[in-house]
Amino acid sequence: MPDESLAARLRDRPERGADDPVALLTARHWQPVHDYAVICLASPGNVASMVTAAAFHRVFQELSLGGSGVALRPRLLVTVRDLVRKWSAAEELSGALPDLRKPAGGRGMRAAQSLTPENRRLAERAFQSLPALSQCLLWHTEVEAEPVGVAAGLLGVGVDTASATLEQAREQFREGCVRAHRELAPSSDCRFYNRLLDVPIRRGGALLPDVQDHLFQCRHCRDAAEQFSRVEDGLGPLVAEAVLGWGARRYVDSRPGRVQRGTGSRQAGRRPGAGRRRLPARFPARGWRGLTPARGGRALATGLGVASSAALAAALSLALWSGDGDGTGSAMSTGTGTDPGVLPSATSSPPPGSAGLPAAPGRTRLRNLAADLCLDVRGGQAKDGSPARLAACSAAWTQQWSYEDDGQLRSVADPGLCLDSHVDAGVVVLGRCAPGTSGRADDVRYDLTVRGELLPRWQEGLAMAPTATGPDADVVVRVRNGTDAQRWVTDEATATPESLSIAGAGGPPSESGTTTPLAGDETRARPEARTGGPAQADPTPPVPGHGAGGSLAGRAAGGPRTAVGVF
Repeated sequence: MPDESLAARLRDRPERGADDPVALLTARHWQPVHDYAVICLASPGNVASMVTAAAFHRVFQELSLGGSGVALRPRLLVTVRDLVRKWSAAEELSGALPDLRKPAGGRGMRAAQSLTPENRRLAERAFQSLPALSQCLLWHTEVEAEPVGVAAGLLGVGVDTASATLEQAREQFREGCVRAHRELAPSSDCRFYNRLLDVPIRRGGALLPDVQDHLFQCRHCRDAAEQFSRVEDGLGPLVAEAVLGWGARRYVDSRPGRVQRGTGSRQAGRRPGAGRRRLPARFPARGWRGLTPARGGRALATGLGVASSAALAAALSLALWSGDGDGTGSAMSTGTGTDPGVLPSATSSPPPGSAGLPAAPGRTRLRNLAADLCLDVRGGQAKDGSPARLAACSAAWTQQWSYEDDGQLRSVADPGLCLDSHVDAGVVVLGRCAPGTSGRADDVRYDLTVRGELLPRWQEGLAMAPTATGPDADVVVRVRNGTDAQRWVTDEATATPESLSIAGAGGPPSESGTTTPLAGDETRARPEARTGGPAQADPTPPVPGHGAGGSLAGRAAGGPRTAVGVF
């Protein structure tokens, strides 16, 4: 029986009773909604069940008063999100339910200005403008990764009808994004470039030079171009991020249909036949030729030629990817530019017991800028589950870390262990490193900003920080606020073996040495965007925690180039 028919029986509650429709609707939607409650709370405890039950109760009340029963799933999920935020803001309630105070859950949601990313405004508006039937089809096929027959059953229509309507819904959604870009355009130039952005991305062609120039100056159009491209490759995550915002990527990755197919958020939403409209391999523009496309949904960092990616990549390549000492980029880098300011780095000797392991891209201590203390491991031994802490900087191997090309922050003392910021409700501990295909992949991966912030990929509105500025303070993830407590500096790289060097000099660093903070704006770039290409400046900062949408300021792109402060 379709959801709408069950909702109609709820409206007839006085005559027929409502036990059966309530039970059926709950059975259909409980588990996904409960899964999202766990994500929002960062806790699988009883509070998640309480929030889920409250969300169903609220939505059932709306149905009994005449609300539509079509597209119930996204409505229930949004209700869960809003309830968690509301409950966590109630002091008496959050005092009685400690799970509401998790820094990666309710407390973080309460502190966030908006739960929907700024760079998803167009997609959010487009989805809201769709008919409920189209919303249901898009959500269940693209976000939940379910066969179209599942959505057809919820709607009470045939599979052929649902398939045809789904194609129309995709096109309606795309047109809604294009229309929203035009309606929300901050200038007449943006409105003029509306179709000049849409058509080439849709057809897989190159953008005109004038459009490329405009993208360097206009964040609104950069965000629009990225959302247009995600409609073709990554529609599921795009819709989830637009509707849910908080925890959307984890929800998408956790869907059984997607897990069974072995795909995550970077490939999710790529429907059968999606390749019929190929995205351009890159959008050529001045100053960043040679960039290769980022994997999956990361195409914005390179595909749109955001100057921040090139600038940060140049800095990263200085410190990390100079194993042969020539100062060029890594083997992964396809940029043609070189940096005359690169300092050659020495080769680090491995810690005891690490013989035979591949050399780390770079080793360094991580010093917290506010506390002037280094990241260490409680107990002095690198073990699975050991909490991270602040300690006086020393030559201990447990204070040595390497930032991998895939975003893992690996312990040099035990290269099989990485920093995990999710397993213990936001407390940073050592955990087993995980491959990119693992369900834990984002739990042990971080994005590095040029300010020195480490943003966990499972929730990039957070940043790694100590709970206090004294020795032995725990290290957790908190809502990103740009303070020095959330900034980390690395040992300065020099050519002398006695100094603190990123690449090392044959053993642990000495206890005395200098560190240099990361300079520049808050632009973030993923490691796969690293390149030796020249940098471009862009005055627009990114949205914290939502993709590399901004750029480096002139001081980062044109300041002194030394291999310091970057790991």
